[in-house]
Amino acid sequence: MPQAKIAVIGGSGLYDIEGMKDIEEVDMLTPFGVTSDKIVVGKLGGVGVAFLPRHGRGHRLLPTEVPYQANIYALKSLGVERIIGINSVGSLNEAFQPNDLLIPDQLIDRTRLRANTFFGEGIVAHIPFGEPFCPSLSQLVYQSAKDSGATVHKGGTCVVMEGPAFSTRAESMLYRSWGVDVIGMTALPEAKLAREAEICYAVIACITDYDCWHRGHDAVTAEMIISRLRQNIDTAKQIIKLAVGRVAEKRDCDCATALSTAIVTAPDVMPAAQKKKLDLLIGKYLEKD
Repeated sequence: MPQAKIAVIGGSGLYDIEGMKDIEEVDMLTPFGVTSDKIVVGKLGGVGVAFLPRHGRGHRLLPTEVPYQANIYALKSLGVERIIGINSVGSLNEAFQPNDLLIPDQLIDRTRLRANTFFGEGIVAHIPFGEPFCPSLSQLVYQSAKDSGATVHKGGTCVVMEGPAFSTRAESMLYRSWGVDVIGMTALPEAKLAREAEICYAVIACITDYDCWHRGHDAVTAEMIISRLRQNIDTAKQIIKLAVGRVAEKRDCDCATALSTAIVTAPDVMPAAQKKKLDLLIGKYLEKD
């Protein structure tokens, strides 16, 4: 099985980066099902990198249908320690314009139909999530985006909605009144599951529209999003290449030990089947017989 230290979750064409070598496609079956699609693994500047198309090739999966648990578990199985998500978002802040990039630092969860934890069924854990994105990785991605020449903003709040329909104008205005900066459909539960898997997680939010609140601009459409994402794909590739080349060998954040104080259930009462299912995540914290 090939190994990777950093992963990119986004569109299916992102792995086509100049300098990528030893490329292979991997089918992954996990205890949480199959991944969105085959994972493309290769070397970029000597660093193992994995690419996973979140919605499947050809964009077949609704945001609600994405197998988030399987995706994060599979990347953990490959040795991934850092994930960069490429997400399309609508702006709720006039200062953040279409075609700008945002590296968010906060989240509001408005999803309701998605499995958002690996735990349950006899094993309880409560991860710290006050800082939902890894500060170290977010800073690295921000600097890489800045150096690429992109118009990028550091910090902001993203509200994640269930979809697949876009917001009503009343919802859009409500989120603006909360001080939310952008709205999307996929950063959650990815961020929560990545934290449970002790993987650093950061997002490059590609602003494609003004949602539907701005009277001076057309309301968001799927066609608008796809068109603007295509315009940004080369920039995203450049940022990824810069970021991968700057990743430190060792992590200096708390993401790597997020479960160290989170597991509540005593090992001796954990169901054997569930303990085995979660061994990849919790095994190092359980007393060995």
